[in-house]
Amino acid sequence: MNPIKKTPLRRPVGRPRADNPNPVDTHVGARVRLRRTLLGMSQEKLGNALGLTFQQVQKYERGANRIGSSRLFDLSHVLDVPISYFFEDMPSVNMHAGAIGMSENQEPFKASGSPDPMTKRETLELVRAYYRITDPHVRKKVFEMVKSLGKTTRKRED
Repeated sequence: MNPIKKTPLRRPVGRPRADNPNPVDTHVGARVRLRRTLLGMSQEKLGNALGLTFQQVQKYERGANRIGSSRLFDLSHVLDVPISYFFEDMPSVNMHAGAIGMSENQEPFKASGSPDPMTKRETLELVRAYYRITDPHVRKKVFEMVKSLGKTTRKRED
């Protein structure tokens, strides 16, 4: 008699699918986008430098796909930043949350309610235009002018 073979239950491989990307992945992706935009680099150009499609770069920047350590290393070289750059300004994270079995509803940190002005295209374009001013004296005058305009605008809002 042949014994009946039982098929072992397969465990899912990798992390479980969640509706929302992991906040750390989202933060790292936003930092990639910030640096790429500050350099005036397109997603396609970054993808070509990494041997990826621009769609893959989009997924990284949205946090939909995790960036592995070797890819993060490559990104740091292409974008000319240290690896630590991608984690700067990240709210503190409970590093043991995954190890203790955090439920899917809990997030390691919450984003602040106000959008980061450094992620706005307008800010990035302003910074790029500012650094295209080659004369340091003119650049300093523009800086002082913008600061003074910001002060007068703030006084009117108060």
